[in-house]
Amino acid sequence: MNYRQLKKNPLLSLYNNYLYDSLLPLNINYFYNYGSLLGFCLVIQLITGILLAMYYIPNIDLAFNSIEYIMREVPYGWLIRYIHANGASFFFFIVYLHIARSLLYGSFIGKKQLTWNIGVILFLLMIITAFIGYTLVWGQMSLWGATVITNLLSAIPYIGKELVEYIWGGFNVGGPTLNRFYSIHYLLPFIIIGLTLTHLIALHDSGGSNPLGFSSNRALIPFHPYFSFKDLLGFIILILILLFMVFYYPNNLGHSDNYIPGNPLITPSHIVPESYLLPFYAILRSIPNKTLGVVAMIASILILLIIPYLHNSIINTSKFRPLYVIGLYIFFITFILLTWIGQAPVEEPYIFIGQILTGIYFLFFIIFIPMISFIEYFIYNYIYRYKN
Repeated sequence: MNYRQLKKNPLLSLYNNYLYDSLLPLNINYFYNYGSLLGFCLVIQLITGILLAMYYIPNIDLAFNSIEYIMREVPYGWLIRYIHANGASFFFFIVYLHIARSLLYGSFIGKKQLTWNIGVILFLLMIITAFIGYTLVWGQMSLWGATVITNLLSAIPYIGKELVEYIWGGFNVGGPTLNRFYSIHYLLPFIIIGLTLTHLIALHDSGGSNPLGFSSNRALIPFHPYFSFKDLLGFIILILILLFMVFYYPNNLGHSDNYIPGNPLITPSHIVPESYLLPFYAILRSIPNKTLGVVAMIASILILLIIPYLHNSIINTSKFRPLYVIGLYIFFITFILLTWIGQAPVEEPYIFIGQILTGIYFLFFIIFIPMISFIEYFIYNYIYRYKN
């Protein structure tokens, strides 16, 4: 098919407009590869997940054994399962880098606000999907992780207890819970695909961002071949790193207790979620009150939605905002330390450190971003204008 047919065909023209002939700023760097890497990870997770679903049995007596059957008896089942399990960790790691890049270059201002909001909703759905998928293994940590997290809904006033029992399908986590989680885990990825397409459409309409924050329509070049080959390089690097983890360290990102069949009569000494959810689990643990802890954990994700309203600076990108860069790197370090606190025992000094880090996390959004915007606005209006 020649180039003219590519532009005229009603279906292929969408591909042509969004990828082939799409115009992008000349100066975007490799940090902008994370979006395409996330799409690639989504495809990997979808394909491996469907293959695993062909052999998985959502029954509390057979779920764990069906996983072992996939690992030991299904041809290349071990490879599919390890790619799916480690791919989830890579998925979240790239998401965090993608969010960090957006905070660094101000990819949430003006027309890009819709793209940002859809991205935050996608992030929340990813967390729910990953948590539910983790419980399907029905190992010791999966079972008790599901028990702890679902029981948090009891903190909702008036309807909390009834809601938990409805999700459980009884008075504890059991067969109905596993069946419901399996159905939801299979459904949510397709919703995520739909929102991802919406995210791309919003990104295409808003024009995206660039490291310098300018909006010139002159410094634009087509996506192919200039950026498509950059994405291809990112795909190759991701595949190599993922396969290295799968072949040499397949269990390093998981928990050893999950290789023990789930037993509702034996509580693990230290219940933790997967590594990519540890920061939010640390925030939950840092609040002594159960209800406030749940509110803080949810707020730590949804607070991303209000960033466009807190950011009042005349400059979008951090390239010309040294004070913002310092605060942003402190925030990144805080997030990494929360990951460490999330897997630490619930005892001092980890409790106190977690509370301090939780405070810094929220202060960055509520106090630091508006304060820096005000300082920059003051400097611009009362110093530079006065000198000129």
